[in-house]
Amino acid sequence: MNLDLSGKNALVCGGSKGIGKATALELAKLGANVTIVSRSAEALSDVVNELALIVDKQDHDFLVADFSDQADLRKKITGLLTIKPIHILINNTGGPPSGPILDASPEAFLTAFNNHLICNQLLASIVVKGMMKDGYGRIINIISTSVKQPITGLAVSNTIRGAVANWSKTLANELGPHGITVNNLLPGSTSTGRLEDIFNARAAKNGTTRDEEATKMKKTIPLGRFATPAEIGSAVAFLASPAAAYISGTNLVVDGGRTKSL
Repeated sequence: MNLDLSGKNALVCGGSKGIGKATALELAKLGANVTIVSRSAEALSDVVNELALIVDKQDHDFLVADFSDQADLRKKITGLLTIKPIHILINNTGGPPSGPILDASPEAFLTAFNNHLICNQLLASIVVKGMMKDGYGRIINIISTSVKQPITGLAVSNTIRGAVANWSKTLANELGPHGITVNNLLPGSTSTGRLEDIFNARAAKNGTTRDEEATKMKKTIPLGRFATPAEIGSAVAFLASPAAAYISGTNLVVDGGRTKSL
């Protein structure tokens, strides 16, 4: 199986922690040069130092960018492309705040739409020319199992993730003739800060504890545990590899069997 990403350049959004960081590490293990993007220069620098310890003679770096400032994001990514092309784009942005749908403001939907779908569109439109030129392209969107089965209490996220999934399928159809694959990775409950926020929000609402909410969630997962970020990162890295060249336009669910639908 060809998993070699030597000489390939990856751009990983949200790469300073959680699933984004784990994905950056797994891509580096396969030989990719990784650029991570987030808002915290200090956190990004720490991750780049960690990436540098994996394999010698790889070129890892970072960009500080806020997805709420699309003009600045475009400027920085365009500047990066004057230095090197991007062959692998990992779209990964933290989810919107939890809550029921009727409590969500129009502004909450618009913010989530801009931070997820519009920024994905912006990044893809910038990097895809380099993918075409070099004959290698992978666009992978880390979204949510809510694409298949809406998750109670994550109304805004459920709505926007569905839009991103359909955007991705459309993009896969258009880029397929160029040999560029586009896929969605749908992680289930993963041990990250985002999951802790969900536990705490549910505990506050239900008058329970964080541990009680965690136990209830585990009971909905056939494998009986939460994923580690590395397990999600490994699945993303596989989709980015040459071995996954004929996989495109699909949703890969990595959730321990929790999602009830096929």
